[in-house]
Amino acid sequence: MVQTPQHLTFLRQWIANPLMVGAVLPSGASLARLMTKAVDHTTGQVLELGPGTGVFTGALLARGLAEEQLTLVELDESFAELLTNRFPGARIVRGSAARLSAAGISKAARYDAIISGLPLLSMPTRTVYRIIRGVALRLEPGSSLFQFTYGMRCPVPDAILHRARLDAVLLGTVFRNMPPASVYRISHSRSRTPAERTSPARQAEYRNNLTMTSQEGEPVHR
Repeated sequence: MVQTPQHLTFLRQWIANPLMVGAVLPSGASLARLMTKAVDHTTGQVLELGPGTGVFTGALLARGLAEEQLTLVELDESFAELLTNRFPGARIVRGSAARLSAAGISKAARYDAIISGLPLLSMPTRTVYRIIRGVALRLEPGSSLFQFTYGMRCPVPDAILHRARLDAVLLGTVFRNMPPASVYRISHSRSRTPAERTSPARQAEYRNNLTMTSQEGEPVHR
């Protein structure tokens, strides 16, 4: 198997910090297509969180987007340098997805789609809340966050979705990915009946772990 610079960079960063990278291999082409199938050149501005080596970024370009439509937020220095070389027309922001304002993403900024390659399952619940809160603030009405996971359910806890007034819908599962991965579409909630709201038991499950704050907090190690 021929090793591209992207694969070699990914491998080095995984060896250095496997929890930050969150996977042994970069996401596959089938997963990238599922993550980006609802996005095309008519979408407008797209924010990508944790692009890593740019697998999803490349899929966005294949969908007809221009690099100038993309803002990529990456914490890792090596990945950020690789992205700058691969996508010179995109805006590359080195910083934490949990502190978007500090990274230079204005609270007034709005995006027509947000793509997340962040390993949410390996992050503290409080950090996930801060990421999702920042996403909800910057989503245009009617637009969505697309988040993948290697887990059996949505990686954003119900209590966080409820607090941020978001709904998650499973788009599909890619069994050919290594490991298999599912993709969720997370959008601003429509009006919900009591039966559709998060159950009190599920809210209580996470309440003790959440420290709700009006400011974006500590960095995400991605």
